Amino acid sequence: IYYSFSDTISSKIQDLFRIDEKSGEMWTAGKLDFEDIQSYDLEIEARDRGTPPLSGHCSVVLEVLDVND
Repeated sequence: IYYSFSDTISSKIQDLFRIDEKSGEMWTAGKLDFEDIQSYDLEIEARDRGTPPLSGHCSVVLEVLDVND
């Protein structure tokens, strides 16, 4: 199984996050600013290498906390 962002996720949002194709582990790759966006809804797709390939998806909601206040 390999993991990726759904095609519905904008490239701007994809630039802020990374996903390990093999494990599905996610981490931030850019600065997240609470004043800009308070939460992200990331659609993730998991696909196998079968014939035909099967896929599933999930939604990961990430809430940004404003630590300055």
